[in-house]
Amino acid sequence: MLNCSGLKIKYKTFIPLLKGEIQRGLKMNNEIFNQKYHKISRSQLRSQMTKAEIILWHKIRYNQLGCKFRRQHGIGKYIVDFYCPELKLIIEVDGNVHFYEENTAADREREKYFKNLGLRLVRYTNLDIMQNIDSVLANLQKITN
Repeated sequence: MLNCSGLKIKYKTFIPLLKGEIQRGLKMNNEIFNQKYHKISRSQLRSQMTKAEIILWHKIRYNQLGCKFRRQHGIGKYIVDFYCPELKLIIEVDGNVHFYEENTAADREREKYFKNLGLRLVRYTNLDIMQNIDSVLANLQKITN
């Protein structure tokens, strides 16, 4: 109950967000995570992970880095490879497709969106994970501590 100038208000007042407040990072709530329309896509992506994603997942799951990661996690209109809500950290595993010009532009747009939400993004290539998993994990360990 709130007492304001002699008036007692029993109900929570709701102040709607102005359009764009979520994008500017002023408010981030659960409504942008794992939206229902992503459910099938996320499930398919989890069952069709690349070899590099599988290798990394086996190294970061079960709090092996001291924090919990989720795989194929929906954030807004995007699905990220791995996400740690505690650290607000996204890990993306990039295959060769990400190096085409049209895809790098889309990646920059995604990065901007995540940055505006106050999320950090780290990218590794499939090759990095397949050939240098120890250095990738060392880098992630620095980031998570």
